[in-house]
Amino acid sequence: MTANEAAIRKTYQVAEDKDVSGFVNCFTEDGTFTDESIGHTYRGPKELGRTVEVYARAFPDMHRELYAFYIIGDTVVVELALQGTHKGPLELPIGIIQPTGKRMNAPCCDVFQLTNGKIKSFNCYPSGTVVLTQLGILETLKLSYEGAQHERADLYT
Repeated sequence: MTANEAAIRKTYQVAEDKDVSGFVNCFTEDGTFTDESIGHTYRGPKELGRTVEVYARAFPDMHRELYAFYIIGDTVVVELALQGTHKGPLELPIGIIQPTGKRMNAPCCDVFQLTNGKIKSFNCYPSGTVVLTQLGILETLKLSYEGAQHERADLYT
């Protein structure tokens, strides 16, 4: 195992342990975390810790199943699954998704750039549509859309 792989494995472990300061300490001072599924970048110690807090609250049993690591120099790519039960509010930049009690087992790919063993950038590519489907959110949207379509059709009859 390379030093960079070990650093990333440690990052996943401190996140799973809900160790916010430990997670933040895995990053360079100007490090970033980007959740590509929602297009939001967290910067600096105060924002980086939010990612662990938000997902720990929403998925108290959150687990990251690590499948494969691909390392090229200071770049580490990880294929994984995000797993957990939605028991708390999931705070997103677009709003809050209230707990559904449903399990998530969503594919994800993370890309890390490291500098001297610390994370300079962490780009997370979770499958947002899979997460929303597994939590039942897309079904709710579909029903809302179908209801709106039906109401609109009634206006013209």
